[in-house]
Amino acid sequence: MAQRIVIENCSIATVDADDTEYASGHVVIADHRIESVGEGRAPEGLENVVRRIDATGHLVTPGLVNTHHHFYQWITRGLATDHNLFDWLVALYPTWARIDEQMVRAAAQGSLAMMARGGVTTAMDHHYVYPQGSGDLSGAIIGAAREMGVRFTLARGSMDRSEKDGGLPPDFAVETLQGALAATEETVGQHHDASFGAMTQVAVAPCSPFSVSTELMREGAELARRLGVRLHTHGSETVEEEQFCKELFGMGPTDYFESTGWLGEDVWMAHCVHMNDSDIDAFARTRTGVAHCPSSNARLAAGIARVPDMLAAGVPVGLGVDGTASNESGELHTELRNALLVNRLGAHREAALNVRQALRLGTYGGAQVLGRSAEIGSLEPGKLADLVLWRLDTLAHASIADPVTALVLGAAAPVTASFVNGRQIVENNRLLTAEEDEIARSTREEAQRLARIAAQG
Repeated sequence: MAQRIVIENCSIATVDADDTEYASGHVVIADHRIESVGEGRAPEGLENVVRRIDATGHLVTPGLVNTHHHFYQWITRGLATDHNLFDWLVALYPTWARIDEQMVRAAAQGSLAMMARGGVTTAMDHHYVYPQGSGDLSGAIIGAAREMGVRFTLARGSMDRSEKDGGLPPDFAVETLQGALAATEETVGQHHDASFGAMTQVAVAPCSPFSVSTELMREGAELARRLGVRLHTHGSETVEEEQFCKELFGMGPTDYFESTGWLGEDVWMAHCVHMNDSDIDAFARTRTGVAHCPSSNARLAAGIARVPDMLAAGVPVGLGVDGTASNESGELHTELRNALLVNRLGAHREAALNVRQALRLGTYGGAQVLGRSAEIGSLEPGKLADLVLWRLDTLAHASIADPVTALVLGAAAPVTASFVNGRQIVENNRLLTAEEDEIARSTREEAQRLARIAAQG
């Protein structure tokens, strides 16, 4: 018999197709799934109720879904703070090229902890730096996510275009073409779960046009489709990238991606800041997704992505933290607010995005981009029980009448409870699945160790 958790007396933003909301409603969790959502109190006579939560003063939403990140960067935060993307990469690659398994595990724990305690229930990591002899980096990342209790996609990245080939990474920080493909296939075989409700999935994810050969892009796409997994990479992040693609390939990024098999409903791209109308049309036509990373785009002076135009065209768009060397806060709630504010600085001004569109980007939009909208991203019966209780009756939010406005535009709301797959992983803003102080200590030590190694050259 299913064990039930009943949550009552809360505001609810379901983020379903009709944006259904309840001023005072209930959610019933039965084992791993949502059994019912509705107005008022939960139905009478429910059997095997193991817990009842009086959520007065709270807003319940789907868990936040992060669609782009680089966990390893947790231990290189606060560096090159006044650089654009290319200069930032040149400054940091020599340090990143010296990471090892112990560092990556600590950094993954730090990244996951910060997101989870701030309402993220589904995370992803685009890890693409695999220095020779550095250990089982993919296994370390996946293990950290499993221990944290967060639903997770590892985008197994790769690079094979180093400095000697005109790329940015140091020579010893890249893989060979065949080595990258073989290691990616092995990671999919070991860790990818294609079933409904999977806690761990793997995507094929060569890094970017300026660190990856055309052969790796093309053969990576073929590999992903043979294995039945999704594809992820960086795209159209900066003006310099567009110039690079035109000089090297004779075409812009979107045309280059299409020529290598990298547009489609099984693909999502990070950033997509510099997109013209035909680029957006191509993404809409092929249902290629976008991970919008407003804080990182601003930190690296990349520009303002045309999110309102993408949404109007039907492009799936989610939100991404991006690596914490370009978004030191490391949590996704900031991106709800910044997505709205940054896009209002663009051409559409106050009509660019509203608070409910911002919440949708961070929940259902992210689920679409990760190919999991049938499972997560909205509060509907039959979907997985990934949800968050945000406290909105404290000084920070109590005078804001509309709870969604309070969540998106207000200060970071306390997370009273966060559930993943029906299991509570956060209580009163503290992780239940990991020791935050221990993670803080280990990340500080690993950051210092990496800095010493990098300084020695």
